[in-house]
Amino acid sequence: MQYFVYIITNNHNTVLYIGVTNDIVRRVYEHKNGFVDGFTKRYNLCKLVYYEEYNDVNDALAREKQLKGWKREKKNLLVERLNPNWQDFSTEIC
Repeated sequence: MQYFVYIITNNHNTVLYIGVTNDIVRRVYEHKNGFVDGFTKRYNLCKLVYYEEYNDVNDALAREKQLKGWKREKKNLLVERLNPNWQDFSTEIC
């Protein structure tokens, strides 16, 4: 089974959310359509700007925890290394 650590943001790239899922297509769909109550729905986070794939759930969870501990500037640099224009990757995977 594959696991994904992902970062989503809003249309202005002002708020970031980091999560883990075993179905990135389903999870992004849920975020985009407001099916996930709480933080992501409140801040309208619907743009997938970064993701990593793992074969082991423990590796994915450890990476999620690591990224959540980073300062915003370091998270921005991570996104920008792969996605300098902060494009929505969900159009490529969904």
